[in-house]
Amino acid sequence: MTPIFQIDRKEILRGILAVALMIVGLTHFTHADQYVRIVPGVLPAPLALVYISGVFEILGGIGLLIPGVSVVAAWGLIALFIAVFPANINQAIHHIPIDGIPNYPWLYWVRLPFQAVLITWAWWYTTPNLSGYPSR
Repeated sequence: MTPIFQIDRKEILRGILAVALMIVGLTHFTHADQYVRIVPGVLPAPLALVYISGVFEILGGIGLLIPGVSVVAAWGLIALFIAVFPANINQAIHHIPIDGIPNYPWLYWVRLPFQAVLITWAWWYTTPNLSGYPSR
């Protein structure tokens, strides 16, 4: 017997990722100074880069929830996660604290491999199925 309402773990995780990205994206505007600190000094216009990455996090989160664009959004998020990785490396190398995150230099290094988790998580949503969402 097939249940009328079946909870799909993959779709729940899609929602969690989408909401998390939208929240973090919003913090790029409410706490921009925190992100500006970790932008590598060789990059121009750190504040603009923080705002741009925030916009793309918000759009990526929204896009994951829209069947017609979810695959493109997932690929865009993969690109974004790769693009912001130098800031995470910069934070780890220079032990740059962020308000609200425990200031343990080892924590910044442990955070780096999590970027691969985010990339893999987004990649999970890159193969479309008939509904427009990635297949299971």
